[in-house]
Formats: sequence, structure tokens, C-alpha cells
Amino acid sequence: MSEASVESGLTRGMSSTSRKWVGGWLGLCSAWVFSMVVLGGITRLTRSGLSMTEWKFAGERPPLNHEDWVKEFAKYKQSPEFKKVNLGMSLEEFKFIYWMEYGHRMWGRVLGLVFGLPFAYFAATRKLSAPLTRRLGLLMLMGGGQGLVGWWMVKSGLKEPTEYQYDVPRVSPYRLAAHLTSAFVIYSGLLWTTLSVLMPKTPMQLAQELHAAGSGVISGGRRLGRHLGLYAVLVSLTAVSGAFVAGLDAGHAYNTFPLMGDPGRVFPADYWGHEGGDWGDWAGLDPADRVSRILANTFENTCAVQFHHRVLAVTTLLASTSLFLIHRRSPLPNHSATLLKVLCGMAWCQVGLGITTLLNYVPVHLGSAHQAGALTLMSVALASIYCTRPLKAAQAASRGAQAVLGRTVA
Repeated sequence: MSEASVESGLTRGMSSTSRKWVGGWLGLCSAWVFSMVVLGGITRLTRSGLSMTEWKFAGERPPLNHEDWVKEFAKYKQSPEFKKVNLGMSLEEFKFIYWMEYGHRMWGRVLGLVFGLPFAYFAATRKLSAPLTRRLGLLMLMGGGQGLVGWWMVKSGLKEPTEYQYDVPRVSPYRLAAHLTSAFVIYSGLLWTTLSVLMPKTPMQLAQELHAAGSGVISGGRRLGRHLGLYAVLVSLTAVSGAFVAGLDAGHAYNTFPLMGDPGRVFPADYWGHEGGDWGDWAGLDPADRVSRILANTFENTCAVQFHHRVLAVTTLLASTSLFLIHRRSPLPNHSATLLKVLCGMAWCQVGLGITTLLNYVPVHLGSAHQAGALTLMSVALASIYCTRPLKAAQAASRGAQAVLGRTVA
């Protein structure tokens, strides 16, 4: 089979050597974004994210001597977090949270160079196809915008809380969710593009490879692919709900499972508010006010936010197990069958890790591992979808090849 026959639309015209180098580079960038997400989680869990009160596009110079540290610490002392949470913090303790946030920011800026410089080289030397160049340009713009979204998020935590006098300063959960969702989208785009570059098989090639495996393999894989699409949506919703849990520090409340509250209930008594109200208390409200209250309760009530994350996580686990049980005896391509097992196993590990994190009041090592687990589960889901995506076209190509063969024989 000629090299041209295995090209996909995204890599059309690229040599096998170019695909190898570009795919390796994109794989490195995907791993880098993964590490950025994990490092961001550690920064949040150590309450380091508000230690730097300024943001500069070109990057901030870190303190280099004692005088610099005193000046930087003085800026932090003006922030609401210092006044209400860290009033007794020493300079040495401040240095730790400062370096955590500084490292997170600089790691992101170095990623910009790791992505941007090779991209410029590959584009200038015409080693990229036009469709791939456009996609990578979009991903680079999204990556640049991610830094702005991060600062937009941090700014919300540098303001004095206005609703309650003794509120703990924290970033807006909406902005935190936007920042994390954006990171997941960038990572997913990079991972998908990496797979497209490294495994650019055409439907005709795939049809030829699957022909020897039996006629049911393509239909079984297509059926799995349809289910995986819905599953990926569920995983995404669970991850976004986890961002709201993080934004409200909801993991430090209701640290029992499966029951919540005191007395313990599956559906918690505080779901409609800390006063133990219920839906009937809102029955007399104006419809617009009722909708506003529902939305606020959904995304701002600690109890409701954690309950939703629990329900989505358990639903994801049940969906993973169901996928495995439904398709484990179906004729599938070998790689799809393997990924299906990994997907189910990873879902069980992630839910178990989440429960352990909750019961232990979210220690840093477990909380960051749980966030990494969410991204790992998304990675396996994307890889599974990618492996089944060409099967519909492969079936059509196989039918076309059979038709041509029939006319030739006739």
C-alpha cells in the first residue's frame, strides 16, 4: 500500500517523517498541558493562587533578594486573603505560596515557547498541511487566551467579599469553572490532533484491516462509538461540576459517603439552602425570581454543588460499567476492546479516589490525584472515540470495494 493511501485529510501531503516529528512534538505539548492542569490543582489546594497580586503579559520577575521579598509580601498583606485567612503568616510561609503560583504561571509561559517555536519552524519549512496549520493556529490562540482567563479568575479573589463580613476570600467559582473547562478543551484538542497525526488511517485502509476480523467488527465498533460520544459528554459534565466543587471548597463539607448531612440522607436536607428549606418555600415567588434562585442554588450552594457532583460521578461509573458489560462480548477491533477495559477500570479508580479524597477532607496529594484522574479518564474516552470514529466511513468504503469487485467478476 502506498504512503499516499494512508493519509487523512488533516495530514494530507505530509511525509511519514514529518508526521513522526510533528506527532511527537504535539504529544509533548499534550503532556505539558496535562501537567499544567495538575499543577494548577496543587496551587489551588495549597491556597497559593492569590499570592501574586499583579499580572504582566511578558511575565513577572521573581524577588531576588530580601528587600524584594519584603516588597512583594507587603503587596500581599493588602489583599483580603491575608487579612482574613493568613494574618499571622510569616515571610517564609509567604515564599512557599508565592513560588507555587509563580511556578504555575511560568510553566504556562514556557509551554507557549515549547508550542510556538516548533510550530513556527514546521510552518516555515512547509512540514504541515494547510488544515493542520489552521487547527494548530487556533489551539495557539486558545492557549494564549488561557493566561488571560487565569488572571481574570485570580482578580475575582483579590476583591473584598461583600455578601458576608466573615466570608473567606476565594476566586469566583464561575471563573474557576471557565478556566478549568478551557484547559480541558485545549488538552482535548491537542490530544485529538496528536492521534490524528500519528495514526492517520483512511477508511479504505481500515476496511481492509478489519476485513479479516469478520463482518461484525465494523458494526460492533460503530455501535460502541455512538455510546462513547454520549459517555464523553457525561465525563465532561462531571469534570465541570468538579470545578464548582473546587471553587466553593465544597469538598471540605459533608465528608461522608454515600449519605450527606446530619442526619445523614441520600438527598441532603440542606439542598435548598442552609436553613433546611424545601421547594415549597419558593412556590410563591415570581417565576423570574424562582429561576434566579434555582440557578444560584445549583451553582452557589455548597450542598447542592457537592450533591450534583456525586450524582454525576456515580452516573459516570454506572455508564462505564454498562458500556463494558454491553460491549464486552461484541466483535470489536482489538484496540477498541482494550480501551473499553481501561475505560471501565479507570472510572472505578477515579470514583474510589474521589470518595477517599472526600472522606479525608481533601488533602493536597489526593485532591491533585483526583483532578489528574479526571483528565486521564477524559483521555481514555477520547482515544476510544478516535479509534471508532472511522468505522462508519470504513463500512461505506468496504461496501464500495465489494461493489467494484462484484462488477469486475460479472
